[in-house]
Amino acid sequence: MVIHITNASYVDGYRIQVSFSDGRTGIADLGESLNGPVFENLKDASEFCRFEVDKELDTIVWANGADMAPEYVFFQAFKRDPDLQKQFRDWGYIN
Repeated sequence: MVIHITNASYVDGYRIQVSFSDGRTGIADLGESLNGPVFENLKDASEFCRFEVDKELDTIVWANGADMAPEYVFFQAFKRDPDLQKQFRDWGYIN
């Protein structure tokens, strides 16, 4: 399954409502995903909320060059969905 982000809007904290190319919409909490130097300034929620959907990359991006794989954002939005567990295993997000 190839997945793309088609739309995204800030909710609060580190949560983003995200629409995907398969028609699903969910809320991804990315707070625990802000690891590494490129994400350091995004730990400030006032910076985190300033993202956009890059139509070439089909994912969310920030002005400092940070981005997240659309599959990872999809996983964060739907990681508790029992129907998607096999897909998440195939992608390597769960064992």
